[in-house]
Amino acid sequence: MNTKKMLHIVIIGLLALFLAACGNKEENTPDETKGTNEEEATTRTVTDAMGNEVTIPANPERVLASYLEDNLVALGVKPVAQWSVNDGQSIQGYLQGDLEGIPTIPYDLPFEAVQEMTPDLIIMDSASMVEGGKYEQYNQIAPTYVIGTEVNNDWRDELVRVGQVLGKEDKAKQVLADYDAKAKEAKATIEEKVGTPSVAAVWLVGGKFFMVSETLSSGAVMYGDLGLKVPDVVKEISASATGNWSEISLEKLAELDAEHLFLINSDTASDSSPLSNKLWESVPAVKAGNVYEFSPDTSWLYTGAIANGQIIDDILKSLVK
Repeated sequence: MNTKKMLHIVIIGLLALFLAACGNKEENTPDETKGTNEEEATTRTVTDAMGNEVTIPANPERVLASYLEDNLVALGVKPVAQWSVNDGQSIQGYLQGDLEGIPTIPYDLPFEAVQEMTPDLIIMDSASMVEGGKYEQYNQIAPTYVIGTEVNNDWRDELVRVGQVLGKEDKAKQVLADYDAKAKEAKATIEEKVGTPSVAAVWLVGGKFFMVSETLSSGAVMYGDLGLKVPDVVKEISASATGNWSEISLEKLAELDAEHLFLINSDTASDSSPLSNKLWESVPAVKAGNVYEFSPDTSWLYTGAIANGQIIDDILKSLVK
């Protein structure tokens, strides 16, 4: 076959491909293509932990996510409101560097208060927050997505799911990677400097002591992420725990076999603090002078990438001199 004939065949083939491509474009009219792109750009449909199909804005601008503010801040999102107790007197102090100026909303999220915030997306921490027909009422105000079915959901899973809802999956993965790297480095530093001491955290509020569970909140940080030793009393209290913190008597606290004790003190203004009780003074860590006190405004009562990162910082400063 000569070159001229071969070139002619090639040209015919290219023309056929060109015409086929034009034919394919005609199958989707410009209006249909534009409409599909616009729909994808403005909303997304996702399924929450309760099986609800939720159509949410692709780029929500007024997000209300009570108890999940740590996740929002970690992902670079400012909520339209932040939860509070006693008309804003009690808020998440450790987040105020990022949430300063954000209006407060009662922790139990009254419908009228939620409506006044005009959210375009509501994210609920657990199914218990929308029981008794509440979901339908919140969903009438704005698309409502429920993160998990448990009261205490794994904070890592919560962060990933919030990231998915907000279209920030990559950011959530990066936050987790950064946290895990921080915890790994802190664990190595503690082991190098002081070994693996036994520790515990207790919260003093209303004249009573509460001990953190072995696997929740700051307990998960101390024992899970940093590998610190779990005292027998902590194991015993945690075995029957129903929440992050469980009440513990001063008599039982005196048996606490921890080398170091982290105290979250909400009773600094009280004149009858049990910290002056002789039983408290008999606690081994107290006798050894290894008690580190923090205010309730710090991150110790909370959980999340930011809270846990701050707890790690506090532990390092306390144990590594």
